[in-house]
Amino acid sequence: MFYVYVLRSDKTEKFYTGYTSDLQKRLAQHHKMTSPYTKLHGPYELIYYEACMDANDALSREKFLKSGLGKRYIKSRLKRFLALTG
Repeated sequence: MFYVYVLRSDKTEKFYTGYTSDLQKRLAQHHKMTSPYTKLHGPYELIYYEACMDANDALSREKFLKSGLGKRYIKSRLKRFLALTG
């Protein structure tokens, strides 16, 4: 399985979108702040993820979620959650 995920910075409340074949390991890297980008903006909270059977599908989905339309999709999809937490 391949995973597309969205993290939200506890510090800046900005989103970080990525993809991986090992979600638990990747989240641990973000929490340890060993990832070059996220170590500057962490800590992070996992707020959304999707599972894909194919790496190319996951990469395409990641690219979409990083686009303007994809960001609007995430904000709409998580509207109630974001209202409660932010």
